Amino acid sequence: MRRWILDSPLLRHLLFYPRQQPQPSVQRPGIQDGTIPVSDNVVLGYRCYHQAGDERAIVYFHGNGEIASDYDTVAGNYHAIGCSLLVIDYRGYGWSTGEPRATALLEDVPAICAALEDILVPLGLHHWVIMGRSLGSISTIEMAYRFPDRFVGLILESGLAQVLLVYWPLGWLGVRILAASPDLFGNLRKMRHVALPVLVIHGERDRVLPVRNGQKLYEAAATPAKTLRRLPGVGHNDLMLAARRDYFAAIEAFLNTIP
Repeated sequence: MRRWILDSPLLRHLLFYPRQQPQPSVQRPGIQDGTIPVSDNVVLGYRCYHQAGDERAIVYFHGNGEIASDYDTVAGNYHAIGCSLLVIDYRGYGWSTGEPRATALLEDVPAICAALEDILVPLGLHHWVIMGRSLGSISTIEMAYRFPDRFVGLILESGLAQVLLVYWPLGWLGVRILAASPDLFGNLRKMRHVALPVLVIHGERDRVLPVRNGQKLYEAAATPAKTLRRLPGVGHNDLMLAARRDYFAAIEAFLNTIP
């Protein structure tokens, strides 16, 4: 039942807005593009914005309407707080192959995690914080739950707690289907086992994933080393841009608490 719902046309339509881009043939200074094999016929594209001297990297899963190269304009903000940034695309996004599937958000996690050392360690990046925005919170929480020893911290931005805490444009049948599995991705259940330091950032005017999602994720986290930042006056898609100073100050302060 759960797999049928996850890979149903209804949920695929609601979750994914893929946009494709060819992999650049020429590498730019400070940028490394590549792919991660996740199955026999599918690879996921990534872009790593690395800065000389950094030892820490944020491994980032983006929102459902974004691709890795969209972060060209904001990677410098992460460099300014002392960390490099690795952005990983989903199936069907950027230069990834395959088709987007909700189950793949979970199933691709082991292969992604296994590839991180080969991508990051040669760049001198030995300490990794896992971060997910919106849709990306699904893969991020799965990774923190299954491979906690690989990371030093977890950041959730505008994350999903339960599917019923989302403003879905659904008819009565869609609501009944999702109501049968309110913790469809298991995010709250998994967070109850996460002992990593956790930062949750959420806009108080979020109309897509209301701030109750962030509150519940924060409350569910098993670790005492957790912080919730509810940013006033901002919503779902303007969170980083409209509250840039507070947003990156919260991330920097969190990173500074991690040994």
